[in-house]
Amino acid sequence: MSTFISGGCKNGKSFYAQRIAQAGGRPLYYIATMIPRDAEDDARIARHRKEREGWGFETLERGTDILSCLDRADPNGSFLLDSVTALLSNEMFTAAGMDAQAPAKIARELVEFVRRAPKTVLVSDYIYSDANLYDDWTEAYRRGLARIDRALAAACDDVLEVVHGQVVVHKGALPL
Repeated sequence: MSTFISGGCKNGKSFYAQRIAQAGGRPLYYIATMIPRDAEDDARIARHRKEREGWGFETLERGTDILSCLDRADPNGSFLLDSVTALLSNEMFTAAGMDAQAPAKIARELVEFVRRAPKTVLVSDYIYSDANLYDDWTEAYRRGLARIDRALAAACDDVLEVVHGQVVVHKGALPL
């Protein structure tokens, strides 16, 4: 069963996703997509590593080209990809500028990933409720993430939202 999880920052998405992925069996893979850019990123990565200690995950660090993870892993295993949000940032914003085609590419790749590795849990951030107007790059990023999230919601068996630690089912059933 594939699961897509969305929700606000620090609402418990990653912890819940870890539990779902672990229930999927072995081998157990954690795909870490964040490429650290500052001390805050380093601290977040350290916190996530500590939270995973003892869970049995093999960590695959892959900030771009996500399908290449399947070259190093058993597609029959259980995967946790955290996060779609960081993956888009990595591929959309490079030293060369903004790649407007990145959201479509990532959506295709992640849907293909779920097709090839059906016990995958994907975590994304819900960043759509602000009423603020942002610059063109930020709005392009928000639209791109929404495109990817819609593709994953269509492709996955279960679609969940974590709100203040509570899980809301939008499609399918609670995996745990």
